[in-house]
Amino acid sequence: MPLDSLTAHCRHCGQPLMGAATERGAFCCQGCAGAYTLIHDLGLDAYYDRRPAEAAAPAVADDGDGADPLLGLPDAVAVAPDGSCLLRLSVDGLHCGACLWLIEAAVTKHHPEVRSARANLTTRCLTLRWTGAPAQAVDYARLVTGLGYRVAPFGGAGAGADPAAAQERALLRRLALAGFAAANVMLLSVSVWSGADAMGDATRTLLHWVSALIALPTVAIAGQPFFQSALAALRAGRTNMDVPISVGVLLTTGMSVVMTAQHGEHAYFDGAVMLLFFLLVGRYLDSRARGRARSAAAHLLALNQAPVTVLDADGLPQVVPPARVSLGATVLVAAGERIGVDGTVAEGVSDLDASLVTGETLPLAVAPGAQVFAGMINRTAPLRLTATASGEGTLLAEMVRLLEAAEQGRARHVLLADRIARAYTPVVHLTALTTFLAWVFLGHAAWYQALLIAVSVLIITCPCALALAVPAVQVTASGRLMRQGILLKSATALERLAPVDTVVFDKTGTLTLGRPDLLPDPTLTAAELELAARLARASRHPLSRALARAAGPGPVAEGVVEVPGGGLRWRGPQGFVRLGSRAFCGVTDADDEGRAGPELWFSRCGQPPRRFLFADRPRRDAAAVVAELKAAGYRVELLSGDRAVTAQALAAEVGIDIVRADARPADKCAHLAALRAEGRNVLMVGDGLNDAAALAAADVSLSPASAVDVTQTAADVVFQGDGLAAVAETLAVARRARALVRQNLAFTLLYNLCAVPVAMAGLATPFVAAAAMSGSSLAVMANALRLGGKKSPDGGQ
Repeated sequence: MPLDSLTAHCRHCGQPLMGAATERGAFCCQGCAGAYTLIHDLGLDAYYDRRPAEAAAPAVADDGDGADPLLGLPDAVAVAPDGSCLLRLSVDGLHCGACLWLIEAAVTKHHPEVRSARANLTTRCLTLRWTGAPAQAVDYARLVTGLGYRVAPFGGAGAGADPAAAQERALLRRLALAGFAAANVMLLSVSVWSGADAMGDATRTLLHWVSALIALPTVAIAGQPFFQSALAALRAGRTNMDVPISVGVLLTTGMSVVMTAQHGEHAYFDGAVMLLFFLLVGRYLDSRARGRARSAAAHLLALNQAPVTVLDADGLPQVVPPARVSLGATVLVAAGERIGVDGTVAEGVSDLDASLVTGETLPLAVAPGAQVFAGMINRTAPLRLTATASGEGTLLAEMVRLLEAAEQGRARHVLLADRIARAYTPVVHLTALTTFLAWVFLGHAAWYQALLIAVSVLIITCPCALALAVPAVQVTASGRLMRQGILLKSATALERLAPVDTVVFDKTGTLTLGRPDLLPDPTLTAAELELAARLARASRHPLSRALARAAGPGPVAEGVVEVPGGGLRWRGPQGFVRLGSRAFCGVTDADDEGRAGPELWFSRCGQPPRRFLFADRPRRDAAAVVAELKAAGYRVELLSGDRAVTAQALAAEVGIDIVRADARPADKCAHLAALRAEGRNVLMVGDGLNDAAALAAADVSLSPASAVDVTQTAADVVFQGDGLAAVAETLAVARRARALVRQNLAFTLLYNLCAVPVAMAGLATPFVAAAAMSGSSLAVMANALRLGGKKSPDGGQ
């Protein structure tokens, strides 16, 4: 194990040993010693080889004297019909894949009755399933805490704060400090340069010491992210791009202190602080571009946390967690309540918001015998359901599993600059070392002169421009897109958008506005429309609201009765008037005109029934955007959970040739997986709850701002407005951004090929090297700013 031989650092968490801690041997505390012993006893020592150097194990905190918070875990356990138990735990301290491997392997190896243990790095959730009693949950949780992690019921108050947000705030504070110090040290340096001829040694040395007083604490504080990362890599016998940065900054600062103490003419505090400032700018921009929106899987899990009302044999209600509802149980769902289990309607008639499953915004009328799913919302009247699935067996749980799998796969994507840096860093080390040895042994130079030249090589080859190559383009692209109402939510979104060759659209709310409108009917009189609208204004049904919107403002009929699953009934001066479904209005086949689409029927005594036909109109530019995408060479598909006839009609209207309808969430994920298996790079554009898993399963995804929170969280890009032009613009900007990133990387390579020989020849002091490095960074930034200008041409080339 890499840490075994390092007695100055804890063998488990890698933290330095200080003071009395060294008396405990190679561990910083008893908790870490216990965790190390447990891992060793389980035969899982490979954990220390698996984990990255930058992701040290969490330090184990000693428990206080208060009550054990784990004793209440059995209440959070769900018992399945087959007797197995299921528990979801929020795990604080997960950093990398090695953490997932350790926890899963430890639980399953130490407790053979555990059927499965699945940890998710995105949600920081551990899902345990075992055969036995719910009380065993405490033993499993204690095993995980013994490994150094903190646990709590998933979604509960015990979950820890987001560590990434705290790290970003700390990064911003360091950036502000480096910027303040760089400005002040540069002012002092300008004073030295401008008065070099007339300034005495004492005055110059004083200004250098003032610069040192500013620079030294700044380097110590602002350089911590680079120093810590470099130290962790070196302890593990590896290297990364922070190693040459740290060496260059420390050597430059140290040499400057020595030269200042010797009343030397030159000091390079300005170069060291300016270097840190530029690097922190790049790191902060990269951090901001990545974003840390809450996992979409966590959002979906939250939808199913509300308790369920179960009626016992005597008809008495009992409130239980959704996962504890047994099959065949009678569940009462009040109007306005979200359904917590899958089941069939046993009693009652109502309208459901079924957008979670079908993506349709229009309510779904249900009656006894109809099938319903967890996550749907009961809109109008109470229902009694017979449970057919609960907990992990529901469709909602299936969507969560799909999301978790998709998010885990996407987390493996690595930025191009990071991949290049892995090969770039060793070359920088070797070049600087070769320079030092060549000047000492071949050039017969003094060691401090050779070291100064080697420092110049490190600084001039510092991967600052490389570190800015991607973030600079990302921020410029983000700014340009944001001005058009398009928000990038992922650091890798632009890289994944650029190679896209297939665009898959959802229907309702994506290609359409998700809002029905009344179609014009020349045979409809103004009096008939107004009378029907008087009833419609008394309802919140989407079709009623569309009819009222078409008729304009007006009075509301008094005494309107809304019949769940049927429509509206009103006793007018000339008898009963009805507005609703065809069955509710007594429509026969002879009255049907044969046109498909959402409809309302209007019937009056002594008058033939009239039909109001509605349509969810395409977005204003849908056809133009589809044509633009096809002209640019993209394959365009429509993937919808709607009926085939409705989906095909819309596809024909907007110009899409490939249509797949009646698709459930799992079907959508399977189709996207099939496209990717063919070698296609897929962009999914969707807005419904049922699209969340598909958005995460695609290579990259877009969602309109009108989408629900879960869908926006799963998407990589969110756009505003009623049009779809954002889809074409985002793709064009992504292609242009890819070209600029490649240009930046090529420039960085060319810069090093030209600058390194100059530095190795001793023709560049550390200050000149820092100026050249800063110039290369400014050139990269200037090239990136070209993206913020006029709109990209079609295709983004």
